[in-house]
Amino acid sequence: MEHAQEHEACPEQAQRYCVERPVYNQELLQGQLHRRQRTPQTLRQKIAHSCRCSSKKAKSHLYSFLPILKWLPCYPVKEYLLGDIISGISTGVMQLPQGLAYALLAAVPPVFGLYSSFYPVFLYTFFGTSKHISIGTFAVVSMMVGGVAVREVPDEMISLDYNSTNVTDFLDARDTRRVQVAVTLAFLSGVIQLCLGFLRFGFVAIYLTEPLVRGFTTAAAVHVFTSQLKYFLGIKTSRYSGPLSVVYSIAAVLSNITTTNIAALIVGLTCIVLLLIGKEINLRFKKKLPVPIPMEIIVVIIGTGVSAGMNLNKSYKVDIVGNIPQGLRAPAVPEFQLIPAVFVDAVAIAIVGFSMAVSMAKIFALKHGYTINGNQELIALGICNSVGSFFQTFSVTCSMSRSLVQESTGGRTQIAGALSSVMVLLVIVAIGYLFEPLPQTVLAAIVMVNLKGMFKQFGDIMHFWRTSKIELAIWVVAFVASLFLGLDYGLLTAVTFAMITVIYRTQSPQYRILGQIPDTDIYCDVEEYEEVKEYPGIKIFQANTSLYFANSESYASALKKKLP
Repeated sequence: MEHAQEHEACPEQAQRYCVERPVYNQELLQGQLHRRQRTPQTLRQKIAHSCRCSSKKAKSHLYSFLPILKWLPCYPVKEYLLGDIISGISTGVMQLPQGLAYALLAAVPPVFGLYSSFYPVFLYTFFGTSKHISIGTFAVVSMMVGGVAVREVPDEMISLDYNSTNVTDFLDARDTRRVQVAVTLAFLSGVIQLCLGFLRFGFVAIYLTEPLVRGFTTAAAVHVFTSQLKYFLGIKTSRYSGPLSVVYSIAAVLSNITTTNIAALIVGLTCIVLLLIGKEINLRFKKKLPVPIPMEIIVVIIGTGVSAGMNLNKSYKVDIVGNIPQGLRAPAVPEFQLIPAVFVDAVAIAIVGFSMAVSMAKIFALKHGYTINGNQELIALGICNSVGSFFQTFSVTCSMSRSLVQESTGGRTQIAGALSSVMVLLVIVAIGYLFEPLPQTVLAAIVMVNLKGMFKQFGDIMHFWRTSKIELAIWVVAFVASLFLGLDYGLLTAVTFAMITVIYRTQSPQYRILGQIPDTDIYCDVEEYEEVKEYPGIKIFQANTSLYFANSESYASALKKKLP
């Protein structure tokens, strides 16, 4: 018999809760309960059941694999279409300059950034479960791709293999090989994501904890910033990858600082000022502006116009984007012989890309009251990368800045993403050649300003200092390792350290003897509060961790110590 009584609270008396029930022991409880009878299945029966197919099951799997079939037939045109159109145009306007700029990070010609802003974005519309994230080029992943491309195809290799004094031929040969590496990397990372998705390995993202991801992306922001200094200043230096690449890049820039192209510097500084002003206006007047001011595309248009009008390339030796082929390329098979050389990097890119996408998707899903499927997100990203690689794209993931714009401008579904990809397609097919005079320093300025949010993550140090020293240690290790060892080895080091902290926490739990607060059913640590009393003859021992073989000895030792 069990009943509860509540007395109405009054100003002088606290609300009370009283419970009366019989005292149970294990034998009495088991005698009153009856276990459910289950017939165990053989392995053959389990396999037969999983392979059994019905129309309902086939329809469920089809809707799971192609989520667009579920939401598109019931798409409310009058309610959603206008918002999706405005959102798609706003996101597409951001997608163009970022695609061109992040191609420099990936060490490939800018037009491949446009390809990567079209095919994967369009494919995600059919296979993705998030309604708001914007798939495409992203600084961190582009930087990881560029590091692999430069490592596998350094300038020195081409200069030795390519016996020609023609600089254009040299650059074409280098860029062609680097594109092959980037495309193969996209294919392999996509296949890895597909395999993880089909094997239901979406849970792997939980091992990339928040402090680890934030420390890693902060270090990546430093890598990205230093890699753009040469373009921003108009300096001719080699690009470095691997351990200490940041140090080598800074040293190379400083040693050649006297060769800074003043015209490129002035253009770049002007663009940074305009971009920062635009972002500040968008932030302060977010509620009053119907859509954010597309300052990035405005800067690109102004920069292109000034460069073409003043002939900056020939008159002032300012490096420009150069040739942008018109139209789409024919499908081509990736260079499979490169797979052994880039396999480890592909694993890192696949996991980082998925982690970025699923974390952003969860934020929007929680805000708008729907759910996402982590395994289907893996499959969607895998299709975007693997299929896109046949059309000369490099690895992509979710962009935080574009996703925020897509959501804040009224986007309700991935129709907005499809419209943004169509905008990129129009540029590739029709007007891409107009951006050929665009100075590279403008693209560097766009990349640098977009790192502002990531650099703000240095504030995490004080936050984690106050909340958890262990999480602070994970952040610092992720940052330092990624900064000096490179993003690939840095990520591996950070994940290893994070797992060590899990073991440490299970090996160093808190053990307590609990007592009752008088006249309540609340129990607290008897060593911490004077009022807490133990029942005579009863000891309540608490450990804040699971008991398993690795901490069994420390558990037994603490139990003996607490029980005199």
